[in-house]
Amino acid sequence: MFPGFGTVLNVITVLVGTGIGVAVGHRLPQRTRDVVTDALGLVTLLIAASLVLDVRDPALTAAVGSSAPVLLVLGALVVGGVIGSLSRIEDRLAGLAAWLQGRLAWSGSAERRRFVDGFVTSSLVFCVGPLAVLGSISDGLGKGSEQLALKAVLDGFASIAFAASFGWGVAVAAGTVFVVQGGLTLLGAVLGEFLADAQVVALSATGGLLLAGVGIRLLRLKQLPVGDMLPALVVAPLLTALVAGLR
Repeated sequence: MFPGFGTVLNVITVLVGTGIGVAVGHRLPQRTRDVVTDALGLVTLLIAASLVLDVRDPALTAAVGSSAPVLLVLGALVVGGVIGSLSRIEDRLAGLAAWLQGRLAWSGSAERRRFVDGFVTSSLVFCVGPLAVLGSISDGLGKGSEQLALKAVLDGFASIAFAASFGWGVAVAAGTVFVVQGGLTLLGAVLGEFLADAQVVALSATGGLLLAGVGIRLLRLKQLPVGDMLPALVVAPLLTALVAGLR
């Protein structure tokens, strides 16, 4: 599959989900939606586990030593988590969502406001999240589109629920998904050209643990502040380069 396939699939599931949501409304019971979310949470943990195993990758161990990879990932998560927490990334993302919704939901006809609310709400839910960032960058790095495929399924079910309430405004959010995730996929491709193999592996392993956090949230076990930990994706390659340079 080509880089960007996950984003294309995501756009399709949003459009299909919107059509189903407009057609069937709220007929899916909450119990059914919860079962689907639990299944996706378990699959997310499975994908995360496969990525975390990258700490054993020969390219990484050759660059930093056999005992350093786990410590590198730990250091990236701790340093990145501290930076993200002090910067209040998760809170700021939530604040951005509220601000945009308030700015764009102008007064006017009820149908127009409903359309705009559907577009804004769906765009923020689909694009402002760790899985959108992790999946898109991983796709661009050539690590596969499994994460975005998982997100596509999640967004498809979410779009059914949103469209049942907001109508066709949800479909327009597919354009936002294409622009945001496509841009992040391109960023991942650029990073892959400049980063050494060991740095890419460290980024992937760190992303795997963040993805595990997403799975835990989907299973409603604990609302881990995964958004606050996103700076770890920048810290991991930097720490890898530092340790490799000191050896």
